[in-house]
Amino acid sequence: MSLTQTYPARGEAAEQRVSLVDADIHPAPLPEDLLARLNEPWRSQYERFGVRVAAPPAFYPRVRNGGQRLDAWPDGGVPGSDLQLMRRQLLDEYGVDYGVLIPLQGHTYGAEYPEYAAALCRAVNEWVSEEWLDREPRLRATINIPLETPDMAVREIERCAGDPRFVQVLLPTTAEASPGNRRYWPVYAAAAEAGLPVAVHTGDLDLHRGTGPPSFYLEEHVRYANAMQTVAMSLVGEGVFDHFPTLQVVLVEAGLTWAGPLMWAMDAGREALGNQSPRLDRAPSEYFHDHFWFTTPPIEEPEDPRHLLVAIEHSGMADRILFASDYPHWDFDSPAQALPRSLPKDLRAKIFADNACRLYGFGSGGSER
Repeated sequence: MSLTQTYPARGEAAEQRVSLVDADIHPAPLPEDLLARLNEPWRSQYERFGVRVAAPPAFYPRVRNGGQRLDAWPDGGVPGSDLQLMRRQLLDEYGVDYGVLIPLQGHTYGAEYPEYAAALCRAVNEWVSEEWLDREPRLRATINIPLETPDMAVREIERCAGDPRFVQVLLPTTAEASPGNRRYWPVYAAAAEAGLPVAVHTGDLDLHRGTGPPSFYLEEHVRYANAMQTVAMSLVGEGVFDHFPTLQVVLVEAGLTWAGPLMWAMDAGREALGNQSPRLDRAPSEYFHDHFWFTTPPIEEPEDPRHLLVAIEHSGMADRILFASDYPHWDFDSPAQALPRSLPKDLRAKIFADNACRLYGFGSGGSER
């Protein structure tokens, strides 16, 4: 990736009316894509031994087809490896104005041996830049980092932050320590300094701690919300936002209706527990409203759509929900069907574009879909 190329400054995108932003698209490099961007000894390491943690689709239990759309397999590749196919099935078909790429390799690559982890994450970022961002102006991307080696993670953030097409930093829902742990604070400091949100995406090094491995994929899929609640509580409770007051965090692919009840519980618990609760400057719910964002899938779908609206109203987070398709995964959310038509038009406009435009600095929202 060349950082000497000139791009418009972050947040100064050409003024245009934006009606659809997709906040979660998954590109997937093939082994040869990474090998071409790895120096020795890491090229040989990757070619001979691969990586020590399986990618999320390889975890048991998992639906057939690796959790991907059946029609998203290109010739000679894997879903997410072909820009032309993604462009045809998503950007062009639905008129996406901006799409945010989230390559998930950093979830597992970031926990490798430090120098190997740094090389792998850099290779992913360079592949995204050269093969996707350079070829498709509607796309933006997420920085993969060697999270478990924070000094190297900071260097990768600083390297990529020079390219405003990288709009956020990737974290997994579970790592070697709780996300609020101070070992990760240099990462938050670097992201905040660069003006980049942190995107915590479902998927991790999770060994199903506590209750053991699930028997069915239903359990695995639904527990994403539980894992993300733990992330939110850790970031708030450990005082991350008191130390980094400008940091923004996008909670990706874990639903959203749990936010209201969790805020109520945290506020009430802090009031009741006194010195046994975190010494925070403000009520936990205030940090939610000022620092967290949510993506729609897998959005909860009650039989009565009005109940979804009530849950959103209870959370007070209507201005912080972003539409995401999760392409090319099996539970892909089509923009034509993702939100109930009964939701108010102004709320649909916020979710489909306006909120993302505010967070990422994309043009201006307001067009109805």
